[in-house]
Amino acid sequence: MLLNILSITSLLSSAGSMLLKILLLIFILGIIILVHEFGHFIWAKTFKVHIYEFSIGMGPLLFSHKGKKDNINYNIRAIPIGGFVSMAGEVYDDDDKIPKEKLMCNRPWYQRCIILAAGVMNNFIMAIVLLILYGAIWGGGAIEPNIEYVAPGSAAEMAGLQADDTIVSINGHKVSSWDKAQIILQYKNDKDYYTFVVERDSEEKTLKVTPKIIVDEETGVEVKRFGIEIKETNINGFFGTIAYGFKKFASIVSSMAATIGGLFSGNISVSALSGPVGIYEVVGASFAYTLGYAIQYLVYILAFLSINVGFINILPFPAFDGGHLFFLLIEKIKGSPVNAKFENICHLIGFALIFLLMIYVTINDIIKLS
Repeated sequence: MLLNILSITSLLSSAGSMLLKILLLIFILGIIILVHEFGHFIWAKTFKVHIYEFSIGMGPLLFSHKGKKDNINYNIRAIPIGGFVSMAGEVYDDDDKIPKEKLMCNRPWYQRCIILAAGVMNNFIMAIVLLILYGAIWGGGAIEPNIEYVAPGSAAEMAGLQADDTIVSINGHKVSSWDKAQIILQYKNDKDYYTFVVERDSEEKTLKVTPKIIVDEETGVEVKRFGIEIKETNINGFFGTIAYGFKKFASIVSSMAATIGGLFSGNISVSALSGPVGIYEVVGASFAYTLGYAIQYLVYILAFLSINVGFINILPFPAFDGGHLFFLLIEKIKGSPVNAKFENICHLIGFALIFLLMIYVTINDIIKLS
């Protein structure tokens, strides 16, 4: 009972709080990585691909166990920002001691695709299950961009927005969900107003909303206030809960697609991205809540980050799972494997670029905290 009344923060010292936040972050990332890598692992074993190592984490080895029956090294490594399943012949025939049929590169094309896509699918499945659980326990959050309330005297009211309006587009960008709408509102905007197209009584209306700018006294960051609240999704029964999980999943994916699109179009700056330090701050925010709400918050964050990891990994960029799948698609189209040396170079370059981006984002996160 006491834990439900007192803030978690009040029970911890500053140093202890930081340590617990780090451990909580490692735990959450560990779950996401484990689920992802297990997808690759279990399908590789199913298709009889020889596996050298199943590793959670990157860098120096902390713990290792060699399977007695399968001779696979099950490892935990020091840096909890990734993991891997090391398989024989991932790109080309690279081990004379392993039977040819157990090399990844010699398995049928569809099997290699399943093995590569399985990690992403596991992340997506876990996220959907968590979102269904979230809806069943705590009810649905906002999905559809339907306005429930417009604050009196707000920018939205002065522009003519009304309750029961459905947002169709913002500044010419189509809005399919409230998650996506929030990303579009972060896009670069040279004007002091935002052009909202809303549907009202089966008619579309175009309204110009000039948000009120409020400066946060502690951070000095400008916050734009529009003065609207979005309707929460009504969940009815067992099947409604399942439907909510899938709809919320699609809504989050649409927001991530809008983020990637904004990065390529220049509407979102790379400095807006967050790395491990930023995730630490997001996860650590749960310590400001009561235990019950902290659990609710962390279940959602776990689902959100799992979708994030899956979405990023499926992008057709070298070093990601999607990059490997892209080369398999080229192989299928041209009727022969891509030159192994060329593919390896592409993946190495991709990995180097990702590493540099991670350094930049981490430094930027640290600067934001200072």
